[in-house]
Amino acid sequence: MSGQGGHRPIRTAIIGFGTGGRVFHGPLLAANPGFDVSAVVTADPARRAQAAKAHPEAAVLRTPGELFAEAGRLDLVVVTTPPDTHYDLALAALGRGLAVVVDKPFTVRAEQGRELIAEAGRRGLLLTVFHNRRYDGDFRTVRRLIGDGSLGEIRSFESRFEWWKPDEPKAWKARALPAAGGGMLFDLGPHLLDQAVQLFGPVGSVHAELTRHRPGPGGDDEAFLSLVHEGGVRTHLAMSSLAPLERPRYTVAGSAAGFVKWGLDCQERQLDAGVGPDDPAYGREPAERWGRSGRRDGQSPVPTEPGGYPDFYAELAVALNEGGPPPVAAGDALAVIELIERIHATTGIRRGR
Repeated sequence: MSGQGGHRPIRTAIIGFGTGGRVFHGPLLAANPGFDVSAVVTADPARRAQAAKAHPEAAVLRTPGELFAEAGRLDLVVVTTPPDTHYDLALAALGRGLAVVVDKPFTVRAEQGRELIAEAGRRGLLLTVFHNRRYDGDFRTVRRLIGDGSLGEIRSFESRFEWWKPDEPKAWKARALPAAGGGMLFDLGPHLLDQAVQLFGPVGSVHAELTRHRPGPGGDDEAFLSLVHEGGVRTHLAMSSLAPLERPRYTVAGSAAGFVKWGLDCQERQLDAGVGPDDPAYGREPAERWGRSGRRDGQSPVPTEPGGYPDFYAELAVALNEGGPPPVAAGDALAVIELIERIHATTGIRRGR
């Protein structure tokens, strides 16, 4: 394998091979000639077999300890494991001189995020967070409409990320408390909060409602956030794992026009089905899934911008090989964790019906 721009491929290890490693990071890294998937770490026998099939040239290891013992053969570690392991694994990788990508949520405590940023700074190493929803086609579309002024002055912004999982397939998600990164606010909240801050800037005040419907202990199944940004825009964010009916993904009201969009970005579904970034259909939504913009007297379809998860790793390769900013600043991800920590400090989880 040859790298891009004459650079040696970036020797990369993936720690964890659940949805994050198997569906997102693995295919995106494999599709980029600037990276070499050199190792995968997973203790689960079925996932080990999946990793060996997907990345036949990679060493498939059982523990992070085995990986870090061979750290001199690596350049980059991708941490895609349960949230309460992110801090320890990222710190260990930085301590061995490796650049690090951490899946969202960055950490479960803001103090941990600050320590990782400080450690990366001391060692002169790149640290970034996989806020992949910045690269959703629908978010890119919303960002363009707001940026070009076609909606006028934004008066309200609603963003929902909901699914229907009454029987949570992942045991750790079903049982994890917020202290371990459990609940929808930690799971989907980082996506929606990061997008809102990217669009409208820092948050001044926040009202939150957190609800658990499932029996027994665990995190919130539903979360609703009302944010007032320092610039004055109010945003409403909703996330749920128990939404029986679909509601709009985005609803934006401006002084000149509005925009509404249904359905989630197509890239996760495509990657899970084996449609890789090299496929001409990758990241492109059919016309029947486009959003609509206008007023009550008429609306018109708005083509969805192509989704671009591969851009994250393309930007990362440039940052590692040539210097410059990472695709997502770790400080941006820390700001999201600070917001989540602030919400949990002031809002308890209500028991629903």
